[in-house]
Amino acid sequence: MTNGKTQSGIGFDVHRLVSGRPLILGGVEIAYPRGLQGHSDADVLVHAVCDALLGAVGEGDMGDFFPDTDPKFKGISSLELLKRVLRKVAKRGFRPIHLDTVVIAEAPKLRPFKGAIRRRLARALSVAESQVNVKAKTTEGLGLFGRSQGIASYAVVTVQRKGMR
Repeated sequence: MTNGKTQSGIGFDVHRLVSGRPLILGGVEIAYPRGLQGHSDADVLVHAVCDALLGAVGEGDMGDFFPDTDPKFKGISSLELLKRVLRKVAKRGFRPIHLDTVVIAEAPKLRPFKGAIRRRLARALSVAESQVNVKAKTTEGLGLFGRSQGIASYAVVTVQRKGMR
């Protein structure tokens, strides 16, 4: 969506749960026996936010800038990737003003972590906590998420042209 002052973008990511990796969601490490498989730290929530931001300013997706074949991104923090995406957003003359997210996971239960995730994302985006929303959903035992084989996330972000109110 665009009206010259604000634009919106949507992002999505999914990763398989595996043993031997930490579980990081929204930049917060969550105590759980399995983590997400991926080239970076595999933070599906931050990856969805990055794709939403890139989409809002017409810059493609994370794979265009951070390919999983590039060794320099092996194990990198997704919050570092988000910083780089935010610089691209700023170069296009925009800043984030609102983020709404959904994490789809049967386990672990995310309610105890939603506040910390919200705070971490707000800080990373340089917005107030009231401008960030984090929702957690299950699939009530259905499909790969219901069998706890993976975690997915959606994000919708609104950016505003700098200098506009």
